[in-house]
Amino acid sequence: MDLGIAGRTAIVCGGSAGLGRGAATALAGDGVTVYLAARDAERLATAAREIAAETSGKVHPVAADVTTEAGRDALLAACPQPDILINNAGGPPPGDFRSWSREDWIKAIDANMLSAIMLIKATIDSMIERRFGRIVNITSHMVKQPIAMLGLSNGARSGLTGFVGGLARDVARHNVTINNVLPGQFDTDRLRSNHAKFATAQKIDIEKFRDQARAQIPARRFGDPAEFGAMCAFLCSVQCGYVTGQNILLDGGQYPGLL
Repeated sequence: MDLGIAGRTAIVCGGSAGLGRGAATALAGDGVTVYLAARDAERLATAAREIAAETSGKVHPVAADVTTEAGRDALLAACPQPDILINNAGGPPPGDFRSWSREDWIKAIDANMLSAIMLIKATIDSMIERRFGRIVNITSHMVKQPIAMLGLSNGARSGLTGFVGGLARDVARHNVTINNVLPGQFDTDRLRSNHAKFATAQKIDIEKFRDQARAQIPARRFGDPAEFGAMCAFLCSVQCGYVTGQNILLDGGQYPGLL
């Protein structure tokens, strides 16, 4: 399918690895010029070269921490008027809420709620003027099915979800859409790190824990970042102009509810 976005420009946050890289690869493969943001400059440059080689696309690395004002300013200086914005930031560590300080909560909110809102604020008016914009926020399936150990993530990402619900409906008439993609267990460094922590907390072998986690997914496997990226790209397409304010769950069928 021709997504109709060749020649557009995109900012992809957290794009050097995992789900962000999956999204960047899919967009570059569809002819979008991608500005790839991440904190680790060396890893980022490598990712940009590899994505460009794989897709024959235009990929520009921008070393920036988007959870900070300075990082967002650097990214927006490189790409001030993107047609597409993929918001993505690594989640806070799991733990017991009794051990989290106010500073821990503020850090989580800055990373997983306010950073996305600030980038939306900086780019959405130019999208409205051009009558085309696609914003995709990578959140988490824990927004729908929270667990206590990921409370910092649950809280911050749910806050972003609530904000988007109102704004998406306010800008839809301008052909600007905002959607959230809720990944379940995708085979990324982040998932493996969390699994290791959960296994340690339960005092079981990490591979045994991963086997148990896999068995709880109806698809009986972890997700592939490439298929996640394909969904992000589709939500950015001209065909998805009537899809907005939605929470798209990609979890292999693990969430048991109807809604």
